[in-house]
Amino acid sequence: MSQLKRTPIFPAYEQWGAKTIDFGGWDLPVNFSAGLIKEHNTVRNNAGLFDVSHMGEIFVNGLDSLSFLQKVMTNDLKKLEPNKALYTFMCQEDGGTIDDLLVYMLDEHSYMLVVNAANTDKDLAWLEENVESEEVSIQNKSDDYALLAVQGPKATNIVQSITEENLGDIKSFRFKQDVTFNNVLNKAIISRTGYTGEDGFEIYIHTNSALSLWQLLMKTGEEEGMIPAGLGARDSLRFEAGLPLYGQELSVDISPIEAGLSFAVKPNKEVDFVGKEVLTKQMKEGTNRKLIGLELKDKGIARTDHEVLNEAGEKIGYVTTGTKSPTLNKAIAFALLETPYTEEGQSVYIQVRKRQLEAVVIQTPFYKR
Repeated sequence: MSQLKRTPIFPAYEQWGAKTIDFGGWDLPVNFSAGLIKEHNTVRNNAGLFDVSHMGEIFVNGLDSLSFLQKVMTNDLKKLEPNKALYTFMCQEDGGTIDDLLVYMLDEHSYMLVVNAANTDKDLAWLEENVESEEVSIQNKSDDYALLAVQGPKATNIVQSITEENLGDIKSFRFKQDVTFNNVLNKAIISRTGYTGEDGFEIYIHTNSALSLWQLLMKTGEEEGMIPAGLGARDSLRFEAGLPLYGQELSVDISPIEAGLSFAVKPNKEVDFVGKEVLTKQMKEGTNRKLIGLELKDKGIARTDHEVLNEAGEKIGYVTTGTKSPTLNKAIAFALLETPYTEEGQSVYIQVRKRQLEAVVIQTPFYKR
């Protein structure tokens, strides 16, 4: 059995009562001593600190870096300028999703791709396979960077108190480079992005400085009621906010259009990108299935892969994510269903063990700040 990877923050986990699990080969906290529900609610009301250092950072540089990225990404990277980030997909020719990611433009001809941890090697291979110019260099620097996310209404107050940078200047999907914290920890990238549906920041810092930054943030955030939060709360928070999780709402078998994420697919951009033909057709003609939100009417909780049935008991799709929402205090789910059953108000039935629970199609996101 291969040893699980650990982030630079691992030594601090015990202090905060972390319960860790194997998450794609990483030894990561599913929750800390406060527990998932308290962590979730604290992020909604105050702030939470997440260690997401397992995420991958791939750097693409060179004179032809933009034209290369335009070819392998669905969104239009010409919208980027230095210190701006963009959400996009890499897709196969058949429209299946290789990964969803953020592209950060660091400078002219210089980009950082932040990819899902379990997909880092696959993404790197895909990028290298598609390079045609010698004026493009691709480097996986995931081991050099740690990533901490401060999320919640009090995130700005907490982070602002340890840096002289004016965080008010950083708008959504913008970032600053070479940021210093308490005049000691420097060269960080701070980005107004997140995966919780709340305001907040993601901080990329060298692995050697990561633990010091974690401890500094925890000490500073104590007065604002910030606590550490694990993977469990991260998942429930992103789910309520209608944000997809790769491997559940997106995969090589689920296109961005089926997942309702066409805003990040730009068929009219100048460059023909991988998957353009299929994705354009899906946008024009529609898809046979769609990702929708469900609210359970019967008592019970839907879970990933539970079958969804119509009134005749025929399978019409499956649940991709389901839980009882801590914020809304009701059972909700994402499901990928045959298109005729995706109208708002449509009743369907979820097979949970030997019971069929009635659910109704509702609008997403389930929660908005």
